[in-house]
Amino acid sequence: MQGKVIAGRSVVDESMLTGESLPVFKEEGLLVSSGTVNWGGPLRIEASSSGSSSTLSKIVRMVEDAQAREAPIQRLADSIAGPFVYTIMILSATTFAF
Repeated sequence: MQGKVIAGRSVVDESMLTGESLPVFKEEGLLVSSGTVNWGGPLRIEASSSGSSSTLSKIVRMVEDAQAREAPIQRLADSIAGPFVYTIMILSATTFAF
């Protein structure tokens, strides 16, 4: 859920969304998002969006998409790693044998 402050003043901890460690001052007319923590005082909020259109939902969707795809460099590393490991094992065994 996202909303607009229609009454009140407070400081809001947005660190879950932005990573910013300091709370942000919110007053009438400013936007707030779900996943934030109100620390200072009461806020009256008018919801402007909820569900799949909220910032938190968009972040979750982007993370899921990123985890589902494999990067091209990762495919290259995987294709090299298999033969490389077997080659090193054979060289090690040969060295140990002699």
